Amino acid sequence: MTDIEIARAVKLQLIETVAKKIGINDIIPYGHHIAKIEPKPLNKKAKVILVTAINPTSAGEGKTTVSVGLADGLSLLGHKTALALREPSLGPVFGIKGGAAGGGYSQIAPMDDINLHFTGDLHAITTANNLLSALIDNHIYWGNSLSISKVTHRRCLDMNERALRNVEVGIGYNQRHDNFDITAACEVMAILSLAKDEKDLKTRLGDIIVGENKDGQAVYARDLKAQEAMAIVLKDAIKPNLVQTLIGTPAFVHAGPFANIAHGCNSIMATATATHYADFVVTEAGFGADLGAEKFLDIKSRQMGLVPSGVVIVATIRALKAAGGVKENLGDENMAALEAGFLNLKGHIENIKGVFKLDCVVAINKFVSDTDKEIAFIKNECEKLGTKAILSEGWAKGGEGVKDLAKEVAKLDSKKLEFVYELSDSPEEKIKKIAAKIYGADDVIFEDKAKEALKKLKGNQYPVCVAKTQYSFSDNKDLLGRPKGFKITIRDILLKNGSKFLVAIAGDIMLMPGLSKVPSAEKMSINDGVITGLF
Repeated sequence: MTDIEIARAVKLQLIETVAKKIGINDIIPYGHHIAKIEPKPLNKKAKVILVTAINPTSAGEGKTTVSVGLADGLSLLGHKTALALREPSLGPVFGIKGGAAGGGYSQIAPMDDINLHFTGDLHAITTANNLLSALIDNHIYWGNSLSISKVTHRRCLDMNERALRNVEVGIGYNQRHDNFDITAACEVMAILSLAKDEKDLKTRLGDIIVGENKDGQAVYARDLKAQEAMAIVLKDAIKPNLVQTLIGTPAFVHAGPFANIAHGCNSIMATATATHYADFVVTEAGFGADLGAEKFLDIKSRQMGLVPSGVVIVATIRALKAAGGVKENLGDENMAALEAGFLNLKGHIENIKGVFKLDCVVAINKFVSDTDKEIAFIKNECEKLGTKAILSEGWAKGGEGVKDLAKEVAKLDSKKLEFVYELSDSPEEKIKKIAAKIYGADDVIFEDKAKEALKKLKGNQYPVCVAKTQYSFSDNKDLLGRPKGFKITIRDILLKNGSKFLVAIAGDIMLMPGLSKVPSAEKMSINDGVITGLF
């Protein structure tokens, strides 16, 4: 059965029933199986488990599948548990990656609604972002009393659309070159993800730098009186969404910033709300731990004052062989490739334990082709690093197949979190520390635009969000495993004053992805309201 067929075969519980399992009595229903929840403050007594992974490969890792299975496993062991995940973007859904609702018997549901328009949050974010763009151009059209000479705020769209990477706007007046970002990479998405409440949201929206005036001074969204209207558009989107796993474990799904471009975590409000109601909260950060986990810890955890109880690093034997340089026959036993690819997993383990000082376990997301010899190798190599590696069979067995992992995770109890850098470090020092400590780079090369940005950002104490390829520790997607002897190239550094971080653009990363040669959209159909091909 396909993922969507498995999901449809399950009779879902009413969302009111799911909510009451963890003590939520007031919900805003969106039909029978989806609801909005009023945000609640962080409860530091709850145990938060961060799920991350090795660098992604074409073989897949299944981080969300493990996250869902782990939450179900904890629930089956009797723990009061909730999930806290990101919302899918339509770009990957119709592109190559597909949806973000898990897989097999470890899914959140209703998966077709979650993967498509859901409660309209991403549409609201797109609209709020583009409302600001409209207000900027309208101000210029009606006389430009703020003397805006350079516009830096970009429009966005929740779709992979490479043709919009470079556009011309303002035909007939103030004609200029402009760009679109994908919604998951826009600043409004990051702001919604990091805001602690409505007041904070409005302040951050007002703090967005939209451009410069003729004297080179920053012009803010608040100068255009834009923040209240933008917040009105986001009035429902600010509330976390509640859905369920296939066995009824509550799941908070909210916000969806990409980890290779933005900070890759679900919203602070959703994670905090989950801790308010549950004793265990399973959350994930996007792509490999060098991106998602680093940003979760250095940006989100730092802002929340949150120390995760532990980290789960997801790997598959197939993906490790791909990381070892094999492209075909990944189901065949290949110990040489597995040994080479294990260096990638080893690097992430060493970062989590050695740099961040957090307890961790490895989840081997099991495939039927995995051999006993391959599994034993991973377990033995992890044991040498002082880390347990445990099979996770959530795809095939749901929470029952993740109980062993859940038992080990329940024991994790990290008490401290060390950051890669201090906020008092200069932007240049922060980037160099991330490159050296997390990526293993020998040095950082700052191109001319980045050097100019550093001059303007001298003294800035925001955290850094590095935008780079997800496929490698380096900024070169072809350097697999645990590369050595490389340098990171920073093209530019962007000040995101609303989201309160700096974006360091490394290598050839794009802020607007393109569709693949054969996008998933071509394989989908709908007949009498029934969707096929969605995964």
